[in-house]
Order: sequence, then C-alpha cells, then structure tokens
Amino acid sequence: MDSVRRFAELVGQPDPPLDRAALALAAGADPDLDVDHWLAELDRLASGVTDLAGLLDRLFVRERFLGNRENYYDPRNSLLPHVLTRRVGIPITLAVVTMEVGRRAGVPIEGVGMPGHFLVRPVGGDTLLDVFDGGAELTPEACEARFRELGGTGPFGPHLLAATPTTAILTRMLENLRTVFRTLRRPAASEWVLRMRLHLPGAGLAEQLELAQALGGQGKWLDGARILETQMPEAEPQVARQLTLAARSLRAHLN
Repeated sequence: MDSVRRFAELVGQPDPPLDRAALALAAGADPDLDVDHWLAELDRLASGVTDLAGLLDRLFVRERFLGNRENYYDPRNSLLPHVLTRRVGIPITLAVVTMEVGRRAGVPIEGVGMPGHFLVRPVGGDTLLDVFDGGAELTPEACEARFRELGGTGPFGPHLLAATPTTAILTRMLENLRTVFRTLRRPAASEWVLRMRLHLPGAGLAEQLELAQALGGQGKWLDGARILETQMPEAEPQVARQLTLAARSLRAHLN
C-alpha cells in the first residue's frame, strides 16, 4: 500500500508536517489524491488573513465551515479533502484546517486534545476555541461543563487542556476512522487505517489482532494469520497462546 508507506515516511520524521500527514492519511481512502491541489486550497484560505479575528472570520463566516451534527460519524468528516470540499467536519479535522490555515497566515494555532472534544488555542495564549461551534470562545468552566456532559469523570484542570502534538492528532483521527469503519463493517477500509495506526505510538497487540480480522474479512486468511504469527516469538506466553489461537482460526478457513 503506497499510501501507508508514504504516511509512515512522514510520521517517521522528527516533526511531521500536519498538512501533508493528514493528506497522506486521506490517501488511504483515495490513492489518486492530488496532494498539491489540497495544499493550494489551504494556501488560498490563508490569503489575506493577518490575525486571529480574520482567521475565524475567513473560515467560519465567509467560507462557512461548520460541525457536522447531522451525520457526525460519516467517515468523510475525518478525511481532510472532504472537509475542505464539503465545509463540514468533526472537531479534530476542523481543528486541522484552522491550524494549517493559521500557520500559513502567521497566526499560529495549537490543537488541544481535551478528552471527548477537540479544541484549539492561539500558541502562547489562553483563549480556547471550539471550531465545531464556529470558533466560539470557551472559558475553562465551559470546557469542564462540556467534559462532564460527555461523561468525563475525575478532576478537571490544565492537564486536560495541554497542547496536542502532531502524532497524537493523527492517532486520534485514525482512531475515529477505526471505530467508524468497524461499525460499518468495511474491512478493506479498516485495513489501511490499522496499517497506518501501527506506525504511530501506542499501537500493539489489539491493533495487530484487529488488522488480522480485517484481512480475514476480505478473504485474506493467510495474510492475517501471518501477521499474528510474526508476533509470536517476542510475545509473552499468554499472549503467544492468544495469537496462536487467532492464527489457527484464520487458517482454518483455508481447509
């Protein structure tokens, strides 16, 4: 998969470019994606923007980007080219648009991965913005209220409002797609998502098992079994047994 290989190359860099990495991610769904076209669209959106107010006006008033409340789990909401075309997305992809347009305009914006809801903030500032709600400003109290509404428990504070690095943003985008494609039972789409996810921190046995299942769902029983079997030599005994049973189950379809 060339798209997975390209994604792996980008995220393997010390400071991956968010715009190109998000487009490489989207190329999993469209191998013929014209990256330069979409980079130029981000350039166009940034043209003439000079400050934060201008950035928010350009994106949420003049260009009419908005949160997709009617069909939140549409996979297109997690694919940057579709967000740029349709002008709708979920919090994290609208954040990517805001961050990348802001960067081009000299208005640096950082992502804030609050659990359950992704926000943005001007770099070096304290103002939290909800790009899913047209760039509305949120107080810390409003953030906590949103956190609680979404089922968050435990203490709320600055530790939940830290800046989110690029690899964590990409991981969150892939996890959204992983959930959507699993729910839709689209194993071919799940395959490229999981292959990309394995190139980011935090992936492990669960992703390997799910990838094997996605391959099995496409009739690629042997490929799925081999993925699991390559993990066996370094696995703990209990994990190795789990891998063995899963691989045998896949191979049984070949009989």
